[in-house]
Amino acid sequence: MSDDKTHFGFQTVAESEKAGKVAQVFHSVAARYDVMNDLMSAGLHRVWKAFTIGRAAVRPGMKVLDIAGGTGDLARAFAKQAGPEGEVWLTDINDSMLRVGRDRLIDDGIVLPCAVCDAERLPFPDNYFDRVSVAFGLRNMTHKDRALAEMTRVLRPSGKLLVLEFSHIAKPLAPVYDWYSFNVLPWLGSKVAGDADSYRYLAESIRMHPDQETLKKMLSDAGLSRVQYFNLSAGLTALHEGIKI
Repeated sequence: MSDDKTHFGFQTVAESEKAGKVAQVFHSVAARYDVMNDLMSAGLHRVWKAFTIGRAAVRPGMKVLDIAGGTGDLARAFAKQAGPEGEVWLTDINDSMLRVGRDRLIDDGIVLPCAVCDAERLPFPDNYFDRVSVAFGLRNMTHKDRALAEMTRVLRPSGKLLVLEFSHIAKPLAPVYDWYSFNVLPWLGSKVAGDADSYRYLAESIRMHPDQETLKKMLSDAGLSRVQYFNLSAGLTALHEGIKI
């Protein structure tokens, strides 16, 4: 892959085009995003997120940044844990997703600072947050190394980064998973969200995402220590975490 080319699913596109293409995907699916998550994963995404929230171990008064926070599942839990003396930011590069998340939080009586921002250029000071999280967003970023470096930059020393993402499933399950991904997911997307192409991109983007060991090295290269990962649902997803030294 040359310096000015990148992946958009299985397509090779100019780097300057990828953000716009990803944005269109999420503009299209924002209104039905949570419904589709429940259907696609049979509710397992809630278990994966609950595990991530537990590993984050947010305490009262902590400052937390949720990147690509979408409809606000993690931010909601972090806000309750951090309490009124804490500071939890919900951010996303896609304003359609962010509006859905903000409105749902407000409906639940939770008011958080929200910002549309690019994870590769975070508008926050160095050494500010106790925790930074990104769930199912890293694979959509054009320069994952830059984004991880930015996440590390805004973490305070001894702060923790948590990356929850689709990953590489155990090999014996791969044929069934591939059939499901490239047949059932686009069909569900068409019937429920009115958009088969976006869910075909989802399946493709997962295959192009770094595997568990590669992503572990990327976190280490970004300056994090004690990097480890947890395979969830046989590697269907994985939670990577690291500590800033």
